[in-house]
Amino acid sequence: MSPRYGTSQGARLYFGEEHEMLRKSVARFVDREINPYMDQWEQEGQAPLHELFKKMGDLGLLGIRYDPKYGGQGLDSWFDLVFVEELGRISGAGISTAIGVQTHMATPALADFGSEYLKETYLQPAIRGDMVAAIGVTEAGAGSDVAGLRTRARREGDHYVINGSKMFITNGCQADFVTTLCRTDDKPGYHSFSLIVVPTNTPGFSVGQKLDKLGLRSSDTGLLYYDDVRVPAENLIGEEGEGFIYQMKQFQHERFFAIPPAYVSAQEMISTTVDYIKQRQVFGRPLIANQVLRHRLVEWMTELECLKQLTYHIVRMKEAGLDVTREVTMGKLYAGPLIRKIADGCLQMYGGMGYMSETPVSRFFRDARLYSIGGGADEVMSEILCKLEGF
Repeated sequence: MSPRYGTSQGARLYFGEEHEMLRKSVARFVDREINPYMDQWEQEGQAPLHELFKKMGDLGLLGIRYDPKYGGQGLDSWFDLVFVEELGRISGAGISTAIGVQTHMATPALADFGSEYLKETYLQPAIRGDMVAAIGVTEAGAGSDVAGLRTRARREGDHYVINGSKMFITNGCQADFVTTLCRTDDKPGYHSFSLIVVPTNTPGFSVGQKLDKLGLRSSDTGLLYYDDVRVPAENLIGEEGEGFIYQMKQFQHERFFAIPPAYVSAQEMISTTVDYIKQRQVFGRPLIANQVLRHRLVEWMTELECLKQLTYHIVRMKEAGLDVTREVTMGKLYAGPLIRKIADGCLQMYGGMGYMSETPVSRFFRDARLYSIGGGADEVMSEILCKLEGF
């Protein structure tokens, strides 16, 4: 099999001994605590996140870049990249996504804009793995169009009263709190929304159902209801009316998180596919003897290397304190169709076996479809880039 990303000679340009120590630690955790149970969790439709996250929290894996004051490690973006790359080795995107919600989707706004109370009450337990987090943005009528959401938070004295629902919420069935984007004003524009931390044991909050999905089947995804949910006003993140802005910044962490597992998992699948077609005999010779297939494989690998190098450029920009919105959006846009193409092509090389549920390539195929939808559809990424480029 081809060497994993991060272990090739080129990695020495970017990663030192401490980075590789973290890589080995995450890889060891994936090999011992996640991959052996993936088939079971896929069948059950969810993983035991409280147990899993507690183990990760004890190893310091849920707060790589967060302030040590709240239990994080305070490391830079290169360490964060190492962590996210290794999650790409999980044999199914459901668990890596669940972890990403905890580390890159539901907690960045808490860390960047939350009060000391919120950091101590929610961020710190999330980093320790004592609480499972979810991010509540998407609704039945407002997915990519975030500004169209209808869930409302009404201020009553020292509380907010929240009514509405959230759809397609990863970790939603097990979460201890949901970082929820609500409408707090009827005026037009982007300053009518607020981010509020909602504990799931609050009266009026309920999980309507666990949703049955095409892929990411090891990750629970819920339909959430808010029926006169009263939460203290101190659960507001930052300032009222600025939640949309905070969420747009939080989306950059989410979209970045999607990119490294894409190129790592795709490379792993290519390697697995090569092993298979070396053994598969067709018309008296190995399938890999077909030049068209070999050329297709190396073209994919070239495209994955381009995606990887864009990702490394993004990390360099982060470390320089630059705005990476444009480059992260490009990476997310490029990754979706590429991973779908590779998943489809690898399954085709497996033939009938690729269509069987028990083969890794069928899971990869199902999971890959979400890359062009979750965290902002391809079309939304294109519109963002059009605006950034002044088109």
